Amino acid sequence: MIVDGWHQVPPAARGATVALGNFDGVHLGHVAVLRAAHAARPDLPLAALTFEPHPREHFRPHDPPFRLTLLPAKAVALAAAGAAFVFALPFDDAFAAMTAEAFVEEVLHKGIGAKHLACGADFAFGNRRGGDVAFLAREAERRGMGLTVVPPVHQGGEAISSTRIRRLLQDGYPDRAAEKLGRPWEVCGTVVHGDKLGRVLGWPTANMWLGRHLEPAHGVYAVTVALPDGSEAKGVANIGRRPTLGGDPETRLETFIFDWSGDLYGQEIGVRLVHFLRPDAKFAGLEALKTAIAEDERQARAALR
Repeated sequence: MIVDGWHQVPPAARGATVALGNFDGVHLGHVAVLRAAHAARPDLPLAALTFEPHPREHFRPHDPPFRLTLLPAKAVALAAAGAAFVFALPFDDAFAAMTAEAFVEEVLHKGIGAKHLACGADFAFGNRRGGDVAFLAREAERRGMGLTVVPPVHQGGEAISSTRIRRLLQDGYPDRAAEKLGRPWEVCGTVVHGDKLGRVLGWPTANMWLGRHLEPAHGVYAVTVALPDGSEAKGVANIGRRPTLGGDPETRLETFIFDWSGDLYGQEIGVRLVHFLRPDAKFAGLEALKTAIAEDERQARAALR
């Protein structure tokens, strides 16, 4: 359940043990914070507290999109990790100006009535990030709230972080990103109408815009697809701006779903990147493009076998 504020919290969501963070991607480090919150007070409901939009989006609105998970997908992943409630607090100018002490008193203590808190060692909050973990520990103790500080989760000799996962995706390593996420990275969105060229070529595709999602390496991927009916299919997808066809102003995600037919227009699907097959390329014409697509399909089927 998503709770989009702290002023009128449903009674069932009050008095929880609360994991704190941005939770972009809900990676294995984030899951460790949720587990620590639950382990400290297994008798209480487990909640996650995050911010929407991401503070970086608020302060730097003209940066390229960087989100690993938008709120609906983030809430699903947090629920899968055990959170019964997700507090998605609106991050605006007024919230950004709130002092660290006011955040603890008004939001955590009075607003949501947290009984226990858990966060990563680098958690910072309040106006100009004025509150750190030491401050939180003191202020929480004064109000009878417990605190668990969770050290970073390491994998392959490095700490798991959303920043590192973004870089892996931008460099074309979705498989390595998946190891840190605990699942394949997924773009969720609504299927839109394209120019129907894929149908003409023999590979009809489900088209989506990346929107506020991170833009990963352009190219062709072996993917799995979460369909609206809850089933999962396999496919091959291209992320790019279609240089062979003159280029697009926006990056699109085009997915050919294997051994499936139906109408997905206007419906939401999730495309999960499994293997990077090749970079985006410009071909001499449609025949060369068709040959390349056929080879992409063959390689994707083999990679997903």
